[in-house]
This record gives sequence, C-alpha cells and structure tokens, in this order.
Amino acid sequence: MNEQEFLERIRASEGLRHAVLRAIEIDRAGGGCMFELVTDLPYGEADEQAALAAAREAAPPPLHAGVRFIKLVADGQLVRSTIKSYLASTRAAASACIAAEDIEVSLGDPVRFTLGVDAQERAFFARDARLLPDIENMLAHNFCGRFEGAFADMEKEHAAEEDDEEDAPVQEALPVRTFRVENFEPIDEADVPKLATYIADCDFQSNSLTVCGEITYVQERTTQKGKRYLRFAITDTTGTLGFSYFPRKKTEEKIAQLKAGDSVVCTGANELYNGSLGFTARYINRGTVPAGFVPEKRKSKPVPAHYACVSPVRITDYNQLNLFEQSALPEDLVKNTFVVFDLETTGLNTSPASGRMDAITEIGAVKIEGGEIREQFSTLVNPERKLDAEIVKLTGITDDMLVSAPKIGEVIPDFYKFCDGCLLVAHNAPFDSKFVRYYGEAEGYMFEHRVFDTVSIAQSFLYLSNYKLNTLADHYGITFNHHRAADDALATAKIFIEMIKAKKCLPKA
Repeated sequence: MNEQEFLERIRASEGLRHAVLRAIEIDRAGGGCMFELVTDLPYGEADEQAALAAAREAAPPPLHAGVRFIKLVADGQLVRSTIKSYLASTRAAASACIAAEDIEVSLGDPVRFTLGVDAQERAFFARDARLLPDIENMLAHNFCGRFEGAFADMEKEHAAEEDDEEDAPVQEALPVRTFRVENFEPIDEADVPKLATYIADCDFQSNSLTVCGEITYVQERTTQKGKRYLRFAITDTTGTLGFSYFPRKKTEEKIAQLKAGDSVVCTGANELYNGSLGFTARYINRGTVPAGFVPEKRKSKPVPAHYACVSPVRITDYNQLNLFEQSALPEDLVKNTFVVFDLETTGLNTSPASGRMDAITEIGAVKIEGGEIREQFSTLVNPERKLDAEIVKLTGITDDMLVSAPKIGEVIPDFYKFCDGCLLVAHNAPFDSKFVRYYGEAEGYMFEHRVFDTVSIAQSFLYLSNYKLNTLADHYGITFNHHRAADDALATAKIFIEMIKAKKCLPKA
C-alpha cells in the first residue's frame, strides 16, 4: 500500500475525509510504527477503527501499528505563526524581511495567504521561485485543506542605507595561489614579477597579472586592420589560459622561435570584455614552474551561515523500501550522512578545455540520515543560454521555465551548505561531480567530499544487461520520472540504500 492508497482508505471515513498524514514514527527497537493523522472534523470510534485497520495493513508484520489523532483547524493566527516559524527555520533572509504583520490569511477553500513585500524586496523574492510552493506544501502537510500563496505590494520603513551596509554580510575574497618562477630568462623585459598566479585562480581583473606555464598552442593571426599578432595557450597543470600577444620589433625574432612544449612566463592585463575576462600579454619571457610542482589545494569559502536562495525541505518518502523493515541497517549506512544528487545540463561537455563548458539547468538532491531519506534540495538553474531542442525533448525543461530561475552563482552556496559534512552519491558520478566542482570552484566553494558512484557499486556485484539508472530502478522495483534531477536523485538514493544493505558496507576508498 502506498501513501495515496493509504490516504484514500483513511478518507473513506466521514470524520476523516479531510485527514492529513503528518508523520510516521518508527520504533525499530520496539518493532512498531505510529501514524499521526490530522483532521479538522469531529470523528468517532468507527473512524478510529477504520484508520487503525488501514495502518495495520500498511505496516507489514511483525510490526504493530498505532494511530494518533490530532484535531486541528486552520485559523488565521495559527497559519500566520506557522509560516513565520517555517521561514525562520528554512529561509533566514526571507524571514528577516517578512514580519508577522506582513502576512495576511484569508480562510476558505482554498486558504489564501499573502506575503507583503515592498519595492526594495521584490527582486530578492523573485529569485526564490520555490518559496510560495514550499510554504503551500508545508501548510498542506500540517493542516487540512488546500492553500494558495501570493505576494502583495506594501510600503515598509527601512533602516538608513548606511546601516544596511554595516549589517550586510561581507563576501570574503579567496586569496589567490602563487608559485615562484624558476629558470627565468628575459626576452621582452627583465624587470617583471617572478611570482606567478595559478591559472586556475585567474578569475579576477588585474592590470598586472603574471602567469607561467608550458605552451600547448601558438598561432600567428592578423587583426581586421591587418596588424599581426600571436595567439598562445599555456598550462601550469591547474588550468589552461589562452591569450593574445602583439610582438615588439626588437624581440620579434626571439618570440617567433617559441613553440609548443616551451615554457614561458607572461605578464599582462586580465580585463573584462563583453562580459568575459580576457588576458592580453604585454611581456613574454622564458620561465618554468618549480621542479616537481604539486599544486596546493585552494582554500574554500566557509560554509554559509544561512540558506539565501534555495532551502531544503523535510520530506517523508512513504514508499522507501526500508520504511517498515525490522532488520538492522548496515552501520556504514546509519552512521554516515549522504547527499545523493543529480543534475540536468545544457549538454555533455564537462571541461572548458574542450570548448565552452556546458551549464547546469537543474539540481536535485536528497539527504539520507540514519539510513532514511529525510530532506530534499531542488531548484531549476538559469544557464544564461538557449537550450538545444534535444535537451528540451529529453528533460522537458524549456527556456521559459528557466528565465526566472536563480543563476548558478546564487545556487552553489546553498548547495554547498546542504552538502556540508556529508558523503556524496551520484549515478555516473564522474559526470555530475565535474560540473559541481567546476561551478563550485568558480564561486570559491571547493567540493572535496568523497563521492560514491552507484554505477561502480552496481557493477561490483550485480549482473545486469546494463547499469543505466532505469535498469537499476527496474531491478529494485522503483518507478520514477526519468531525466528530471529531483526524481533521478530520489530514485538513485533508494537504489543506493538497497545496494549498501545488500553489500553490508560502503565500498573501500
């Protein structure tokens, strides 16, 4: 019996026709489970007995079932305070903007609520497309009836602008990593910095940036006005940088001798042009990275104190295969917390070295705590580019759906917070991990978590025709909406739990 079937059985009773299943409490030690039902109608003994019979059928033997009834009617004050508490616990920034008196509640079917926002706040709330749906779902989970939310324009008094600036959190800039250039030989200019910045860290504007690395590409080109210049690409093993260089007459011959495989140190300007950073070298000299160079790890920004754009929601998946299972879960599954995630993207390119890096269009993730799925993180992401027709057909995600979605730079800090202290899991993990690490590092968040791949785990002990997600789902009797990140993540989490239960432990590192 699934959740929908259970509720249909419950609501067949007159006194429980509006009932909501608020929670299921599992007592593994005692071998029982308690179903908590909320109703806004008077109920009698017959209703209680019918609910208990449905609960006993939903809980497989030898578990014993019980039912707890809560009589709850949604009045305006209660709904208002529940919304305010929910915002305080899940969206601290939104809670700071919305006072209790800014929330209006109109009782009826559906119950309607409005959040009062002013002109200064509207842009902030427009970025959180999930706010109203999340509140609606939360209220429907706690009260009987349907709920609809909206924003309402209102005027508010704000503190002086300078006070706001004092209280605003300061964005901490990441220090760039550098190394000392070895084997320096002047060509253009001897008086240049001998300390080079890691190419991977060259994501800032500078009029005097020095980089050093091995030439991987060099080609002579001509501008539209007929001026000759050279196009180089160099790598220092942390990244690859392409740049232009206009040779000087006095050093033209020496520069012309440079070829792929030579090492150079270049100083120039890293400037913003048409929305993108571009490096132009003023001086090129010979120089190498240190012998035996091993890049130091870049320090990550700290975990954000609050969710600012996307907040996780508590979920109860009543179809979890282990929901009423009495047997003990493997220790590895219980003692660790996992984030199982999936991405939808604009394409398959996971490396900017192979051309333009594809973008993330959706992040879906669930958190496994104590062996059970407890939280969900889900958001669309504006890729700031048009989608190919094939991607639209595959995922069902359209350009119109992404216009108002937050950008990846707004989402990554929240996802990093969601993953804090967790082990990561994904299906075909190398693909998804490259996107998360690339876009995370671009914002200063280093995703260095240990990652488990459900493909590799399945291949280690299951003998199937292939190891695609839908094949594994079929093997375990799991149905889901494939090619949407949230659904794929939930299915992957269920598969991961079942595989670790079968293997009794996590794969060795």
